[in-house]
Amino acid sequence: MIPVNEFRNITSEQNPQFRVLKPWWDVLSEYLAITMLMIGVFGCTLQLTQDKISCLPNRLTDTSHRDRDCNYLRQHNENKSLWEFAIIKHHSPDIVEIFGRKNGLDLHQYEFVNHFCYERAVHWYGKYFPYLVIIHSMIFMVASSFWFKFPGTLSKIEMFVIILGKCFDSPWTTRAISEVSEERREERRVVWRRNTRTKSATDNDDDMVSLIRSSIKDQKLSESGASLLDKKEGEQAKALFEKVKKFRTNVEKADLLYYMYVLQTVLKVFKFALITVYSIILVPNIQIVVICSVPPDLTGFEAFCCNNNKAHLFSKLAYGYICFVGVYGLLCIYSLYWLFHRPLKEYSFEAVRLETGINDIPDVENDFAFLLHLSDQYDALYSKRFAVFLSEVSECRLRQMNLNNEWTANKLRARLEHNASKRLELHLFKLPGLPDTVFEISEVESLKLEMISNVTVPGSVTQLTALQEIVLINSPAKLQLEAFNYLRENLKVLRLTFEVPEQLPLWMYNLQSLEELHLSGPLSNELSRSPILDTLRKLKNLRVLTFCSKLIKIPPSIVDVSNSLLRLCIHNEVTRLQVFNSLKKLVNLATLELRGCCLDRIPSATFSLSQLQELDLRENRLVAFEEIFSLQHCRRLTTLKLWYNDIKGIPQHINKLCALETLNVSWNKIGMIPLSLCLCANLRHLDLSHNQLTSLPKEINVLKCLQFLSVAFNFLRSLPEELFSCKRLKVLALGNNSISTLSPQVRNLAQLVRLELNGNKLESLPAEIVDCPLLKLAALVVDDNVMDMLPPDVKDRLKHR
Repeated sequence: MIPVNEFRNITSEQNPQFRVLKPWWDVLSEYLAITMLMIGVFGCTLQLTQDKISCLPNRLTDTSHRDRDCNYLRQHNENKSLWEFAIIKHHSPDIVEIFGRKNGLDLHQYEFVNHFCYERAVHWYGKYFPYLVIIHSMIFMVASSFWFKFPGTLSKIEMFVIILGKCFDSPWTTRAISEVSEERREERRVVWRRNTRTKSATDNDDDMVSLIRSSIKDQKLSESGASLLDKKEGEQAKALFEKVKKFRTNVEKADLLYYMYVLQTVLKVFKFALITVYSIILVPNIQIVVICSVPPDLTGFEAFCCNNNKAHLFSKLAYGYICFVGVYGLLCIYSLYWLFHRPLKEYSFEAVRLETGINDIPDVENDFAFLLHLSDQYDALYSKRFAVFLSEVSECRLRQMNLNNEWTANKLRARLEHNASKRLELHLFKLPGLPDTVFEISEVESLKLEMISNVTVPGSVTQLTALQEIVLINSPAKLQLEAFNYLRENLKVLRLTFEVPEQLPLWMYNLQSLEELHLSGPLSNELSRSPILDTLRKLKNLRVLTFCSKLIKIPPSIVDVSNSLLRLCIHNEVTRLQVFNSLKKLVNLATLELRGCCLDRIPSATFSLSQLQELDLRENRLVAFEEIFSLQHCRRLTTLKLWYNDIKGIPQHINKLCALETLNVSWNKIGMIPLSLCLCANLRHLDLSHNQLTSLPKEINVLKCLQFLSVAFNFLRSLPEELFSCKRLKVLALGNNSISTLSPQVRNLAQLVRLELNGNKLESLPAEIVDCPLLKLAALVVDDNVMDMLPPDVKDRLKHR
């Protein structure tokens, strides 16, 4: 007998949750195996509790008579024993004679004969049939759960079942599905209302839609206790998303689970075939009456006729067992058919996408797909709820909720700072998304998002009434329709930093109120006919356009804004700019900056820009700028910046630039200043620092309008006295030269506010420096030893101004 506890252990599963991976045929097979096991237990019980066989001596020596008598016994009642036939009076005389005569055998001899004949005469299948049934049933039950216990598959199955159960029970799953269902009901309601309204009522549709949406939002807010997740539940859902990602990565690469299940099913089919064949062959050997030959020395009789008491019942149980095995085999064959005639290594969530409206649920394959196919046989609702955790949209919603809990409005307000443009800026760096609480800070003027992926600007951006500037640094952004409509009418400045041209948002080309557009990223790497920018025709108010890229030609699309564009800046990252055709058409351009474009000369296209006021050619390869003679056609040119080049001299016709007010030729190799430079009567800002100057011309006093002069980092040994006749000088930078004395005429510089003399050979400063009324001690930059030589009263007067 099998103990009850062991029977329970055999029939119970290793983990009750594994039922989600048991299709209906496996469940039915298990019940059949349990039924067959019960048949075996019942047969063993009968065999152990009742007599197995009953034998009587057969005194007929004629074999034909002996067989006739035994056959007669078989033909009458198979359920009656030979003892009952001994009292029947109407039997043949021979039979009556046999059973009516005393044989002289005692009880022990009959018991011995019974046991001897049971072992020798009864067929082994009739004796051990119940035990075979138990063994086969146990093998069937073990084979049914073999792949659950195999070391290579158990860990994956357990992890899948745990994740599947948590996803099914997660509050986030219920929330996500309910929100999607609510949105779809809202969409259907809006479509129905629009279809039922007349054409004259279309103007009121938007108002109705907004009312419906607002009412739904109010309803959601009122039910916040049931729909909103607390912080702990949000963190649990977030961790579950990470587990699903990791599990999918590991399981989708292999198909071991599928082949283990196939192997298990093949083994069960083979076992079914084997048992069915030999059982059908051996069942007829279970006979009710058998003839047993016994050594005559033991009892005095040569043959005994025996009745197998359980043969009739065992025969019926055997045929019933064969029927159960047949049904079990048919289920196994159906399982093989399901395995080989269904694409079980691919799983599509198409039906779930249509039902939930979540369109980004990815299809899965290999073992992951096979496990989902199995769970569908148990309940398709599992895959529907599990799909929520495969959806990027659902993950983004959860991330957004956790983000809102972490970044409150007060925390964001504490990060507000003024940027270089004097705008109140909110800078968010490397966040998993854009918090909705951002749109509660109405005073934000500039929104800067750096390295934030999956940014979607919602319609609530309309709450930022002061917003004028958006900065996106490697943060591709999408706009909802309401947000797009608002930014199209209100956004003034857009700064984009991207890695590939495809990251440029299409909504950028429709910002009608945009005044400044700054693009930083790879727009083009080779000359081609394909445009590197779409048309800018809709940017009617664009004033400033900046490219920080590696352009080979100026984008042709800038012609679309030629009438409005006032400033064009190209920072080309030391890449040669070759084509300037589009530049000629910018008739209203006032500022042109070509930085790091590897220019050897001033582009001729700039000479036709009659409205040009500022030209900046820093960080190029200019050796000379004799083309400056052609710049006289730019009659409004007031600023010329040629810094960070290899210029060795200023051309003599520099005075042709009559309107020139600012000239910056610092960081070059200029060794001498021509006299013609002193004829630029309007020159106010002159930067000659970081050159190779050894002297300044005496005619410098002609520059009566000069307010800023920097000749720092040169080789000057002395200063002309005429320099101090430039009475409008406010800043005089003479640092890092070889000047040994400073003339007392410095007192003539009545408007001087800053004087730099550090890094020279000065030993002292003239006391007349105190006569510069606007000069303060903090703006006097000299070496410490020179500062110490100043008289105390001079220091006090300079300090207390």
